[in-house]
Amino acid sequence: MKYRNLFMASATIAMGFAATASAQEASTVAFLMPDQASTRYEQHDFPGFKAEMQKLCASCTVVYQNANGDASLQQQQFNSVIAQGAKVVVLDPVDSAAAAAFVEIAQSQGVKVIAYDRPIPAKPADYYVSFDNEGIGYAIAKSLVQHLKAAGVADGSGILEINGSPTDAAAGLIRDGIHRGLKESAYKTLAEFDTPEWAPPKAQEWAAGQITRFGADIKGVVAANDGTGGGAIAAFKAAGVKPVPPVTGNDATIAALQLIISGDQYNTISKPSEIVAAAAANVAVQMLKGQTPAPKTTLYNTPSELFIPAVVTAENIKAEIFDKKIQTPEQICTGEYAEGCKKLGITN
Repeated sequence: MKYRNLFMASATIAMGFAATASAQEASTVAFLMPDQASTRYEQHDFPGFKAEMQKLCASCTVVYQNANGDASLQQQQFNSVIAQGAKVVVLDPVDSAAAAAFVEIAQSQGVKVIAYDRPIPAKPADYYVSFDNEGIGYAIAKSLVQHLKAAGVADGSGILEINGSPTDAAAGLIRDGIHRGLKESAYKTLAEFDTPEWAPPKAQEWAAGQITRFGADIKGVVAANDGTGGGAIAAFKAAGVKPVPPVTGNDATIAALQLIISGDQYNTISKPSEIVAAAAANVAVQMLKGQTPAPKTTLYNTPSELFIPAVVTAENIKAEIFDKKIQTPEQICTGEYAEGCKKLGITN
């Protein structure tokens, strides 16, 4: 009888493992991104997530949706993937405040939510994976300040600040980091702007107005990402300002890297989205297995993993971007940028 009971117990455990494995193999995971203003989601985030999911759970179904900056559309997409039976939703919210309701709905149905890139402060998700957004803001501001100081720009000179979307909690963290970096400097903020939907044309329009308002008093621009930074650069060029004051960025987009090579943008942040995407996939698969992923830190009462990015300028673009094979010269050093690549040692 003792052996029979032991056999039955072992069989029950084995069935439990089989059920867990079966549930994992049959699972649907949703990857919901916020907008198409940045090319990163289609070019880096989703491919990175899908590739890692393929390695970890080849038979899992991955559903990708992009809300194109529309919070209402993202809500529809969220409801749709829940209805499709998604067990884990990786969510980069259009509106961080509105996303609190998404988390509540999902958790009431036993669905796990991984906040991705942008946190959800009002309602803790099951996990949060991102680069350190406040650290990004601080790093780009500090880098610009050091550059201005080294260039001999006088204390008390003016800087413009272009933040990200007011509905994006990550943009708020970047803004906080920028404020901290500028507060530590001897420079003053002439004006700042929260860019709706991170839209470069809106950043450009605002920057154009500030150029008219402040003119040569603008000695630099801290822009929260490459899109808003590119908008500012376009505004200076349209106004005939030469040279363009140093402008920051974030995301290391192809366009921004080319602007750094040409001397029109001062810095960006290299944060290969594939790193965060792969981490999110690993957390998702752990959740599918019924495991609780161990947090590296906590943010907004949410277990989190935050990666540290690198600041990229013309001085280290070869080492950070090309030597690490994040981009290739064939992708970047085309047309008018070929000569700049030679000067920086990227190409021969």
